[in-house]
Amino acid sequence: MFSNSERMENLQLNAQMKVLVIDDESNFTEEIEEFLQNQGYISFTANNVQKGRSILKSHDIDLLILDVRLKGVNGLDVLKEVKLAYPKLEVIIVSAHGDMETVITALRSGAIDYLKKPFRHTDIQIAIQRTRKFLDLHRVIRNMEEKNSLISKSLQEKIKREFIGESRQIKEILDMAMTASKYKDTSVLITGESGTGKENVARIIHYESDRKDNFFCAVNSSAITDSLLESEFFGHKKGSFTGAINDKKGFFEVSDQGTLFLDEIADMPMNLQAKILRAIEEKTITRVGETDPVTTDFRIIAATNHEIDKLIEAKKFRLDLLHRLNTIHIHIPPLRERVEDIKPLLEYFVSEFARRLNKPVPNIAKETIIMLMGYSFPGNVRELRNMTERAIILCKNDTLTPNDFYTKSGSEQAVQKENIIYNLDENEQIIIRMALKEKNYNQNKTAELLGITRDSLIRRMKKFGIQVARTESSRSTD
Repeated sequence: MFSNSERMENLQLNAQMKVLVIDDESNFTEEIEEFLQNQGYISFTANNVQKGRSILKSHDIDLLILDVRLKGVNGLDVLKEVKLAYPKLEVIIVSAHGDMETVITALRSGAIDYLKKPFRHTDIQIAIQRTRKFLDLHRVIRNMEEKNSLISKSLQEKIKREFIGESRQIKEILDMAMTASKYKDTSVLITGESGTGKENVARIIHYESDRKDNFFCAVNSSAITDSLLESEFFGHKKGSFTGAINDKKGFFEVSDQGTLFLDEIADMPMNLQAKILRAIEEKTITRVGETDPVTTDFRIIAATNHEIDKLIEAKKFRLDLLHRLNTIHIHIPPLRERVEDIKPLLEYFVSEFARRLNKPVPNIAKETIIMLMGYSFPGNVRELRNMTERAIILCKNDTLTPNDFYTKSGSEQAVQKENIIYNLDENEQIIIRMALKEKNYNQNKTAELLGITRDSLIRRMKKFGIQVARTESSRSTD
């Protein structure tokens, strides 16, 4: 039994929830309405679908309790109609003639729960409480999005990622992206460490520009084998080489009227850079195996996590291509240099993964935020996201503590700022070695852990002279 204080608390919570009952049995609706009112809910009843529709139009209903068998109407059809018109409305289906097929159909059509008549008041109360917890979780997530997201909800849905932050740097980046979006033909170069969100920024530029209704083609320049580079970018004619069984459009043609996003542009071979430069300047390409040029109107947005100036000095990147790419240059600082963004990002990821994993949203201890703000985050936002997902999965309490954010091995804990080594090459080398060891020197799994391709991993290993012993390399292709 509830104590008086617990009952008052429940009444206050329940009063925020509006419940509509649609059932053609007046005795049933009267009984449920009395029960709901005693529990503190705002209740509405309808003994036919027409009245139910009218109530839904005039009131912001949170929960619908719907009989699956109504006079002259199939309740499952009403369920589909309601979920189409009010997608955020939750529905509990009730029926005296329920079978497993009906249950499955109802749940697939969007019902959140199913009760078979006759049922006890405690059954409906438990079902409503489950629904209320679900609604409360969504309310928390919506509030978090509205508080911390710097871009509109419609744009978030298009880029399918969140752009969250409070720091001066991230707001300046958004301002630069919005400015770049106004000039649909201007090339943009985005730089920053892996995991900082370079593709996010590229998508924002595209979807805020006049090209937004056309294709956004994202290409990882390091993920394409050297033998297929020209074919992938410029397309080919059927029979132009072994394996060319059909005519194929390349990235430049596919991106006509849209945006071509070249990620990891610094990893592009020198022999292709000259051809890319010419295509950008002339806006014409020639497919492999053909002689007639094809005109295509595309915008180039490029990104890299390398220091291109050093690559130019080492004659590994063309200066003229850099000048063509960086008409507008947007640099995204690493997460450790904009620590104000860690808390809102953490809060959002906690809410997101709690919802996905169907777990209660835990509190976040102040010590946890302080610890994370002192961590170097070599993997940046991507690392924070992965750390949070793991913490939500393994957390046994209602509060996330620093212990929940240890690395998998348990040996690498948060590093305080005074211990950070601000050397990208040194950090990258350390991370690659740690990842190889973590994945038992399996290169495919290591590349997946690092968020790069296997070819890109091999290139980086060669760059740093990382060699795998024979006893270890025998496991690298498992």
